[in-house]
Amino acid sequence: MQIGFIGLGLMGRPLALHLAAAGHELHLWARRPASLAPFADVAATCHPDPAAVAARAEIVFTMVADAPDVEAVVLGADGLAVGAHSGLIVVDMSTIAPAAAQKIAVRLAAKDIEFLDAPVSGGEAGAIAATLTIMVGGKPEVFERVKPLFGKMGKSATLIGPAGAGQVAKACNQILTGVGVMAVAEALAFATRSGVDAAKVREALLGGFAGSRILENHGSRMLERNFKPGFKAWMHQKDLRIVMEEAHRLGLALPSAAATAQMFNAMVGSGLGEEDSVAMLKLLERMSGQEL
Repeated sequence: MQIGFIGLGLMGRPLALHLAAAGHELHLWARRPASLAPFADVAATCHPDPAAVAARAEIVFTMVADAPDVEAVVLGADGLAVGAHSGLIVVDMSTIAPAAAQKIAVRLAAKDIEFLDAPVSGGEAGAIAATLTIMVGGKPEVFERVKPLFGKMGKSATLIGPAGAGQVAKACNQILTGVGVMAVAEALAFATRSGVDAAKVREALLGGFAGSRILENHGSRMLERNFKPGFKAWMHQKDLRIVMEEAHRLGLALPSAAATAQMFNAMVGSGLGEEDSVAMLKLLERMSGQEL
């Protein structure tokens, strides 16, 4: 199958390589030539703009930073919609606002282009291991056509509902993971400040109701002080901004998410934006005068 892929960063690059390994021919575009270097030894054609990608592909995946980037790539002057043929499927795996995904779907439908919003959870490690959780919004028949490709990139792909529903599910995911990271960082900071072994506290908690994948995975990284980015703090800041904007639009109180969003704002403001979200521990330590 002829597959287009735009957005070859930490997440997109391994996903595109999985599709190439499955025998699909890739059509690529990237703003930075260096992003294309890993594809020199696979069946891939590089194009001068997204429109040229759309002209050659049956399905195009995008995975970029935010809604303005998606709109530029898909609907811009040389975007996918310009070069698209009738029936092209565009699958956006970025994390953007549900309303933005819905608007893009409507504009593409007017051009007889199908659209799925398909954000993911699992971070860079999940992308490399092809174990991502994929949350999808769109038409069931379009989802079924793309589902085998999702199977090459993740361990599960769930159709949540119509366009925008995948982004709603991702927003829920970011509430839980953001608040979870904050809670684990607070617990470990509390244990350390109390003069006990935080690693032993974590070990004990994993055996009870407080046990979670965030305590297991992110807690371990905090104890190791491994802040190498798999999911950068500025990305979680952006995702929680989306959550809070949607909450304001809905008139919905999300106090824990709001407090956590402010902490991610502080991470970015204090120079921790390029580190992993688990560097929340460093921020708490700085605030309490106990950074190691």
